[in-house]
Amino acid sequence: MLEKIINFDKVVFVYLNGLGSETFDGLWLLITKQINWTPLFLLVFYLLQKKIGWKNFLYYILFISVLIVICDQTANLFKEIFQRLRPCNDPEIKDVIRIVKSSDTKSFFSGHATSSMATAVFTYLIMRKHYKHIYLLFIFPLIFAYSRIYLGLHYPIDILTGYVVGATFGVVFYKLYTKYVFKTKVL
Repeated sequence: MLEKIINFDKVVFVYLNGLGSETFDGLWLLITKQINWTPLFLLVFYLLQKKIGWKNFLYYILFISVLIVICDQTANLFKEIFQRLRPCNDPEIKDVIRIVKSSDTKSFFSGHATSSMATAVFTYLIMRKHYKHIYLLFIFPLIFAYSRIYLGLHYPIDILTGYVVGATFGVVFYKLYTKYVFKTKVL
């Protein structure tokens, strides 16, 4: 059963990765770097601070920082446990895929997907009462994580697992934030 899931994952990866073209490689290399998302982060920070005030915003920054570290270290731990090769290093498919970027680290699961979804969920839950269209924030983890497939660095299951783990951490941190910072009932 697990072998069938892994094979299906590879088939889906080869298809999604094959949708790319050299014309867009530079764009996806920009998308995959967190620093290039700084304008979006600053806009979200501004909108959030405007609604919750400086004190709660500083707590938010503390929570986000700890959240990202925990997500990153959890993903690294799982990569060490599972030792799954990245698609760009997988001898079964590396000759038939587009490899735009390489990495020697392991693949399962995606730290990019985990931290981007965790921060999006956490931020969404705080901001949903204040901004009608804040759900658009979820475009960030979708595009950001897809860049990892496009570049040849992660399988779809790596991304989906990262989303689930990240969303779970995002909700847990939101509950802690509301309990200790806002001191209100959660969800």
